[in-house]
Amino acid sequence: MRKAFGLLVIICSLPLLVFLFNKIGAELSSAQTFSKQFSSSVQLTDTQAINPTILKDENKKTFSEEYSQWRDPIELGNVPDFAKEIFVYSEDTGFYDHMGFDLTAIARAFMANQNDGATSQGGSTITQQLVRMRYLSQEKSYERKMLEIFYAYELEKKATKDEILNDYLNEMYFANGVYGIGGASTYYFNRPLHSLSKAEIAFIAAIPNNPSLYDPLRHFNNTKKRQERLLDKMVEKDELTEKEAQILKNKKITINIKQKKQLYPEYSTYVMNELRSLISQVDGYHVRFNAAQTSAEKATIDKELTERVKEVVDSGVVIQTALNPEKQTDVTKSANSILKEYSKLQAAATVINNDTREIVSVYAGKGYIKYDFNRSYQAKRQPGSAIKPLLDYGPYLEKYHATPDTLIDASDFCKGTYCPRNYDNVSVGAVTIENAFKNSYNTAAMRLFDHVGMKKAFSYLQPFTFDRATKRDLTYSAAIGGFTDGVSTVQMADAYTSFIDGSYTRAHAIRSVKTRSGKLLYEWPDTSKIIWSNSTVSGIRQMMASTVDSGTGQGISANSDYVGVKTGTTNSYKDFWITGLTNKYTSAVWLGYDTPVKMESLENDKIHHKLFNAMVK
Repeated sequence: MRKAFGLLVIICSLPLLVFLFNKIGAELSSAQTFSKQFSSSVQLTDTQAINPTILKDENKKTFSEEYSQWRDPIELGNVPDFAKEIFVYSEDTGFYDHMGFDLTAIARAFMANQNDGATSQGGSTITQQLVRMRYLSQEKSYERKMLEIFYAYELEKKATKDEILNDYLNEMYFANGVYGIGGASTYYFNRPLHSLSKAEIAFIAAIPNNPSLYDPLRHFNNTKKRQERLLDKMVEKDELTEKEAQILKNKKITINIKQKKQLYPEYSTYVMNELRSLISQVDGYHVRFNAAQTSAEKATIDKELTERVKEVVDSGVVIQTALNPEKQTDVTKSANSILKEYSKLQAAATVINNDTREIVSVYAGKGYIKYDFNRSYQAKRQPGSAIKPLLDYGPYLEKYHATPDTLIDASDFCKGTYCPRNYDNVSVGAVTIENAFKNSYNTAAMRLFDHVGMKKAFSYLQPFTFDRATKRDLTYSAAIGGFTDGVSTVQMADAYTSFIDGSYTRAHAIRSVKTRSGKLLYEWPDTSKIIWSNSTVSGIRQMMASTVDSGTGQGISANSDYVGVKTGTTNSYKDFWITGLTNKYTSAVWLGYDTPVKMESLENDKIHHKLFNAMVK
C-alpha cells in the first residue's frame, strides 16, 4: 500500500512541478518568488574529488603517488565517442532531451520494482545519478527519489549537458577505490583511455552499474557478460553491426593492474611535510601564527592551515621535486649497510646540492618504510658541538673580524654555577681559534659566545629554521649544543649551507606545485640574504677543513677538492653528529638510538664518519 501511495505521489507531483516552474512561474510573481525560494534551498555547492598527488624527481619522472582513491580526470573532449555513447545508451537514452528526470523511465522502473518486490535505484537519469553521487545518500526510498529529482532539475538549469556528462564520467565508481572512466582505464589496463579498444572500453563501462557484482578482479565473468550485453545495446542503437559486436565479444580481455608508485618513501614523506611549510609561508599562515596572542588563536590558524593543505592535496597536484634518484638509492643502500651489524642503532641524514640549495636526498633511518618515524626531519636531538660554527665561531669572527690564527683564552670557564668541561677534562690556555675549533674545546666556544653576547649570537640563528631554539634556548648551555627541543638533520644541513658563500636561501625539496593542467600554485620565494662576510666564510671553511686533516673529523674523505666538517658529541655520548660541506654537497648526519643510551663504546668505530662519507661521495 505504501509503495502504491509513493507511486501516486511521484506521478502526480512531477507534472505539477514542471507546470509550476515553467508555466505559472513565467506569469505570476508569487510563483516566481516560490521558484527562487526553491532554488536557493537546493544548494548545489561545488564538490572536490580526492585526486592523486603526483611527485616527480629531478628528471620529471613520477616516483610516488599519494592517494587513497585512484582517479585520472579526463576532459570530455578527450573521451572517445564510443565511450560516451555506450554510457548514454545504456544508462539514459533520452539524456540530451530531458530536463533532469524522465517520467516514463520512473514509471517503468516502478512497475519493475513492484514485480521484483523491492525498491531499487532504477529509473534514474545520468543527471540524477550525478546528484546522488555528489549530494545525496544511497538510501532506497521514495522520499530520497523525490529529492533526487529536485536536485537534478536544479543542476540541469545550472550546467550544460556536456558539463553534466563530463562530471558523471569522472565521478562514477569503478570498484577497488577507482573513480572515473580515466581512472578505470589506467587502473585496470595501465593505459590511457584513448588507447583502449572498443572491447576494453565496453568492459570497464560494465563496472559502474553494480561495482560489487561487476568487480573485474573478483567477478571477471560477470563483468564480461555485462560487457557483451552493452555491446548488444550498441547494436540496437546502430552504433555497431552484429558482426562487429561479435568480433569485440571474442576479443580477449587482459587486465593489467596499475601498481601504485611508492619509490623513495623517506623522501616522499619529507616532501609532503615540506608542502605544509611551503603553503604556510606563501599564504601567510606563519605570520598570523607568530602574531597570535593566545593558544586558542594559534589552534584556529593551525586548523585553517591543515584544511588548506588537505584541499591542495585532495585536488590532485603535481609536485616537482629535486630528488636525485641515483643519490637517494646510494645513500639508503650505503647507510643501511653500515648500520646493519649494530642492532637497534639508528641514523639520520640530509644531503643538499650546493649549487641549487635543494635537498636531493634524505636518510630516514635503518629499515624505514612508508609513514614510519622519519628521522631526517622528525628526530630532534641536541646538536652538541656541531652548533658551534653557527652560534659561537661565526658570530665571533663577524663581530671582531678575527681570523683562524687569532689567539683566544681557552682556560676553564664558568658562568655562575655553569662550568662546562672539555673532552676528557683537558685544560688548555691560550690557543688559536683554529686549534680550539678543530679540537672542539668547550671552554673556548663558551668564551667566544660570552664575548659576542647571548642575544647577538642567537640573532645569527634567526634566518634559519631553528624556530624553537631561537625562542626557548637563550641559555649558555646552548653555546655547546644544549638545546631544549633539539634539532634535525634537515635544519642543521640547511643552516650550514650559509657557509657555502655566506648567503642563505632556505633549502627545499619542492621546486613547484602545479595543477594537472600546469597552473602554478606554489613555489618557494627567493629570499636569499647575506649572513656571513667573505672573511668569516673563508675562516669557517678553513677551520672545518683543518678538523678533517688533524682534528675530530679525521677519517672523513670525499672525492672533492674541498671537504670540511664540524663534529658534535652530546653528554654521555648519547648523540654523534657530523655536519659539513664538499664542493658539491652540504650534509648533516646524526647517529644514535631512538631512546637515548650511552654510546662511548662506539666512539672509536667512527660510524658517523663512515655515514658522512657515504652522504657526500
